Parts: sequence; structure tokens; C-alpha cells
Amino acid sequence: MPRFAILIYAGDSRHTRTATPEELQECDEHFDSLVASGRMRAAYALTPRSMARTLRADGPTDGPYGSGDVVAGFYILDAADIDEAIHLARKDPSLLSGGGVEVRPVHSGGPVTPPA
Repeated sequence: MPRFAILIYAGDSRHTRTATPEELQECDEHFDSLVASGRMRAAYALTPRSMARTLRADGPTDGPYGSGDVVAGFYILDAADIDEAIHLARKDPSLLSGGGVEVRPVHSGGPVTPPA
């Protein structure tokens, strides 16, 4: 079954080091529903933009790559096609708070096992 990356765009990540379970409840409920659907393959929440470092040709800089919304996290879903992936991602909490999601087919890759 094809895989799709769901990139979450928001003003910033909700996943601060001090975030409470109540502050993350909406995100956790969405995650749990995707796990229950059998479609979730991996999920990663990123830390707030203030913790980012950007690499450019002239060296590293503090902060995220862009000045607008940032990628706050991403997850990988199995779906029959992009329409089903969009249907599954449509309930992402970032959409309810003015952010967005990008649904993109995964070309290749997967977990990497470090050399022994």
C-alpha cells in the first residue's frame, strides 16, 4: 500500500518541553484515532521554532528556515491513494487552529538500522 507523509504547518509547535497532557490532548486524540485505523506508520512532533538551527552555505543560523509557518511535525500513513490520505489528514488539529497540512506521497525510505 502506498505511503504518504503528512507535514504539519503551524505558527509553532505545541510540543514544548513543558507542555501539559491537557495542552496536547487534541493532538494525542488525533494520533490515537490514526493508530486505531491501522494506517499510522510513524509520527514525530518537533520542538518549537526557537530550538531550530538552519544550515546555509555560509554557515548555521539560529531559528527556522522560513519566517512564516513552520513544520511542527510529521507522520507517515498507509493509504490506498492520495485522496484517502487527505481524508485521514483532514482531522489534524493544526487545521482547526489556522495552520495546515501538506500531504505528499513518499518516494522511498524507511527506518535505518545503524551499522553494528
